Amino acid sequence: MNRYLVLTILLAFTIISALVLAWLNLLNPPTTIKTLGLTYIENTYFGPYSSMSPEAVTAIVWDYRGLDTVYETAVFFLAIVGGLSVFRGVKTRASAMKGIGLTGIAKASTKIIAVMIIGASASIALHGHLTPGGGFQGGSTLAVAFLLIIPVFSVYSLLNMNITSEKLIAIRGIALTAIGIVALLPVLKNLPLVANISFYPSHIAGMLTSGSLFFYNLFEYIAVASGFTAVFIYLSLAGVEGEEK
Repeated sequence: MNRYLVLTILLAFTIISALVLAWLNLLNPPTTIKTLGLTYIENTYFGPYSSMSPEAVTAIVWDYRGLDTVYETAVFFLAIVGGLSVFRGVKTRASAMKGIGLTGIAKASTKIIAVMIIGASASIALHGHLTPGGGFQGGSTLAVAFLLIIPVFSVYSLLNMNITSEKLIAIRGIALTAIGIVALLPVLKNLPLVANISFYPSHIAGMLTSGSLFFYNLFEYIAVASGFTAVFIYLSLAGVEGEEK
């Protein structure tokens, strides 16, 4: 039998099974919350193990499911490393002569849109412990601003502003290291000299920071944005080199 036909049959069976199970679940919806889910709900903002965060997803991702999140960050780290290794021979020298970009109207509107994107990305990341969002979502949004700037102003506009892939990779490494430090600092409370120090207070200057969650989101925001932007620059430079050849 043709292997493509077999794959098609398996895919169709999987989709039909998923639809049937979903329909059965709708006919007999659960009437109680599972114990594990109830524990998470009770302890995100209240309870003895509270993360002091009204945003349950962020609390679960960073606090209760922290090790799994470390693995996800490691996968993203290796994916960026793999992408950069493909373009390791591409030069990132700035040039004022190449890539003049699009029209003045496009550039003027892009400046406004880019500022709005940057503001929205910061809000998504830095309020991730209060509302839906977080560091990854905010960093991905920030990278969109640079992705918009590259075709409108040309990739060389970023290089002329000294925004290079090499520097972005270094920033990304520092941000990821900071995430690890944030995770390890509480271990120091086992030492007598710092036993009474609260590394991550729930409130700073009267504002709810949810302890370490704010710092996790901040450094993840920087790491994701710099990683994606570095790849965008390399991709753009590779395209320019291909056109010149």
